[in-house]
Amino acid sequence: MSTERRPAAEPVVRVDLGHRGGRPQTPVALAARVGEALARTPAAGTRCFLVLDDAPDLMDHQVHYERLYSHGPAEVLCLAYGGADSRELLLPHVLQAAGVLWIPDAFAGAEGTEPGPGEGRGGGGGRRGEGPGGRVGKPGPEAVDEALRPMVELLSELSVFRAVLGGIAEIPQGVAVPAARVLEHDLTEEAKARAWRQALEELTGADVPPPALVVEGAPGSDAGPADAVPAALGHLIGAAVPRALAGRNWLVPGGRAETRRLACERALQDAEDGYERVRGPAGLFGRRVRTVDLPERLADLADALGAYRGCVAEALSEGGGDRLSLEQRNGLLQRGIDLPELPEASRSAVGPGLRAYTERLIAAGLPLRSVAARLGALSDRSAPAGSAARLARLDDVCPERMPEELASPLPFGPDGPAFAHAAPVLLLAFTAGLWPGPGWVSGPLTGLVLALLTLLMLRRRPNRSPAHPRDGGGSTRSGLRLVAGLAGGAAGGLAGTLLAPPVWAGAVALGLAVTGSVALVLRDWTAAVDDWWDRTDVRSAARSLHGIDTLLAETAVQDWLFADARYHCSDGARAVARLVRGLADTAEECRAAEDAGAAGARRSAGANGTAASAVSSGAAAGTADDPWNWAGWGDGDGYSHGDIYSHAAGGGHGGGLPRDGGPPTGHTAPWDGGAAADIPPSGAPADPPWLERERGDGGPALVPTLLGDLAGGATRILATRWAAVERDPAEAGRGSVRRPMTELLEEERAGLRRDGATSPPAFAADPGERPGAAELLGVSSDRAGQLLGPEGGADEAVPLCRAEHRRMLSREPTAVRQVRFAPEAMRRGAEPDLPRDGWHAAGEDIVWTPGGRHAGVLCLVPLRAEIVRTVRAEEGEPR
Repeated sequence: MSTERRPAAEPVVRVDLGHRGGRPQTPVALAARVGEALARTPAAGTRCFLVLDDAPDLMDHQVHYERLYSHGPAEVLCLAYGGADSRELLLPHVLQAAGVLWIPDAFAGAEGTEPGPGEGRGGGGGRRGEGPGGRVGKPGPEAVDEALRPMVELLSELSVFRAVLGGIAEIPQGVAVPAARVLEHDLTEEAKARAWRQALEELTGADVPPPALVVEGAPGSDAGPADAVPAALGHLIGAAVPRALAGRNWLVPGGRAETRRLACERALQDAEDGYERVRGPAGLFGRRVRTVDLPERLADLADALGAYRGCVAEALSEGGGDRLSLEQRNGLLQRGIDLPELPEASRSAVGPGLRAYTERLIAAGLPLRSVAARLGALSDRSAPAGSAARLARLDDVCPERMPEELASPLPFGPDGPAFAHAAPVLLLAFTAGLWPGPGWVSGPLTGLVLALLTLLMLRRRPNRSPAHPRDGGGSTRSGLRLVAGLAGGAAGGLAGTLLAPPVWAGAVALGLAVTGSVALVLRDWTAAVDDWWDRTDVRSAARSLHGIDTLLAETAVQDWLFADARYHCSDGARAVARLVRGLADTAEECRAAEDAGAAGARRSAGANGTAASAVSSGAAAGTADDPWNWAGWGDGDGYSHGDIYSHAAGGGHGGGLPRDGGPPTGHTAPWDGGAAADIPPSGAPADPPWLERERGDGGPALVPTLLGDLAGGATRILATRWAAVERDPAEAGRGSVRRPMTELLEEERAGLRRDGATSPPAFAADPGERPGAAELLGVSSDRAGQLLGPEGGADEAVPLCRAEHRRMLSREPTAVRQVRFAPEAMRRGAEPDLPRDGWHAAGEDIVWTPGGRHAGVLCLVPLRAEIVRTVRAEEGEPR
């Protein structure tokens, strides 16, 4: 066994001085192991060491124990294995300050594992069950390692370590033989592999196009809180101006740009006033209106709009580039555009906003690749293109040809079909001609007047300038009206003669015809002027002026004032997207490597399937005998060899194959937090008699919990990079996250192997809210509650020694110390079942461990006084 490599500061540091597995036992090798252990201890405070050693070699290792005490206050618990054929236990004097747990035989009571003469040296290399003279069925070094692993994991919990050490301190000579009943909750290997793969798949996700970015609190937004971009970044990706800057005047009073804009407003107002005066009766009949020169006013508007547009175009071209330089700022000021230093333009809020957005996306459970895609979209949206890129939009808002078109008068004239113009004139002339006698004159005269008024409309047309040669021309169809009027008047005179209406009726008809003629002329004039004004499209010039103002405000904010903040946001989002994508790539590589390893393992397992099945069947066939009877404690020396293990394999709670049909245990070393292999070592039972295993197939909370841990770890990794992102995004984006992500995956994978992810990682935000073992493992905690209840535990404990070793144990039952323990995860989420529930009925002496997968009781049985001898080794190098 090799010492496990763990983080630098461990609560309980494990030191392996044993020689199982054929490791070198030279003084240099042992000193190196001790030095490595010392390097993993905390820098301050009392250090805790759990030492695994061979009982016959304790004296040889005195110098190494002294070294553990030589670097400050230390607590040492020695787990001494083997020496089953020894009549006494020799301890170096340095261990008087330590606690010693002596395990003569971890498989005591299991059929076929009793050593023969001369085989009591625990785990001595490959001597058990191997080579000539070896007995079939003896546990080999791998089996011993696997048998000790639960005990080592248990004693590595700081709370259990100190409870056991405190119990041994109350025992004379500080040496005890443990009697244990330990329940191990775990997952099957298949469940671990399945959950781990599913968690990695959900963590990484696939490359999919990101949805449209929506700013938090934006009107009409249906995006959830996790998808919304924080308001602190919203003004960097949208075209809108922030509320704090809305309505702000960016033009310098009296400057070039403001002067041209005001001229534009005045010209527009003059043109609209002239239009209102021309379109009424005064425009056709009045004398003063003749001085209104609409073409000239439109030309002035065109010149003013073109000058303002040109000034803004020059400013947009002047402010090109990603960031606004001092020279560009001065050039804008000369053109009359003011860009003051405002706190809203600072980039100080970019880093916190970007961090909040990223952590919110990860916390919401989005796959890392989806998070990276959203950050990439944010980078693209916030990247400043420079004000020169808005020249195209300026052409859309106010085309360059608009002033020229505005200054060119359009033709004037009534619109519509000929019938619409001729029919009213014919009807009015016919009505005027109905007066008998005079109607022959009034009818045609009405048509003639209407035709003359139509010619007057053409003369007073608004598209002709009296002082300048600007004339858009036009037509009023006066000839058509003349013909229609004459025809209607003649028809009316004939009708009046034939019908001979009264004189008063003819007079009324003439009055109606005159009134209708005036109304018709005024209507045609107003409609023709309105039609011409609409076709001139002066209102589009007003919209263009407003659009230029809006474009200038957006440019001042987005491309000039916020250019640095947008540039910083774009670079930062791109850098974080690369980091997040690096996390996903590392996780995906890990998954691919594990898939390849699993495929190789399956091929190997298929080749050895027959042998493994035979070994498993043989291991499950072991039975046990003799119960451990506390009532017969101290009744002389006549211990019966058949009295020890009624609760072992035969009692339904002990070793053998797992009760749920899961894979048997294997060869993993006791230092290893990993799960056991599928095939037990040759010559060993599946489990030691004092250990019960319950394996589940995974609960509903297992994958979400793993995913939450990995997402929290990813957030923790990114937390170390935010300072670099804010300082230099480009450099931060080139950094690698492979190593910390690999360490995170290894740490979470180790936690899954160690206890089914029931213990929260160190960076967990709310460990108390973590699901319980039942939800994670899919295994009920009822058995653990019974074991820790008032009627369970001690009576089921199995001594870790054979029957002949009982003569060495103390005969005083009251001298036995008891430690009961259970992980917090086993009682989290457990349904209360009063009064039988052990969680509620158990006393306050239970040691609740924050992690681990073992619950049960550990009885510390003292040895007789003459069995333990403390001696001082000779000075010099250890043997």
